[in-house]
Amino acid sequence: MTVTLSLALVFGVLVAGLLRFRAVGLGAAAACGLFGFYLADTGAATTINQTVDALAGALSGLG
Repeated sequence: MTVTLSLALVFGVLVAGLLRFRAVGLGAAAACGLFGFYLADTGAATTINQTVDALAGALSGLG
């Protein structure tokens, strides 16, 4: 059986967990979110997407 999850959902749950257990403050979580938002608008977005896709493909190949 194949399970597909959006990386945005995975990172959203991760940030929510960090906020819940007070491992990170609200300001730091907002800064990380804004950094990701603005990073997606740069020329580095294509390289980052290709790298994440390659890593996800490698991880799915292990199972």
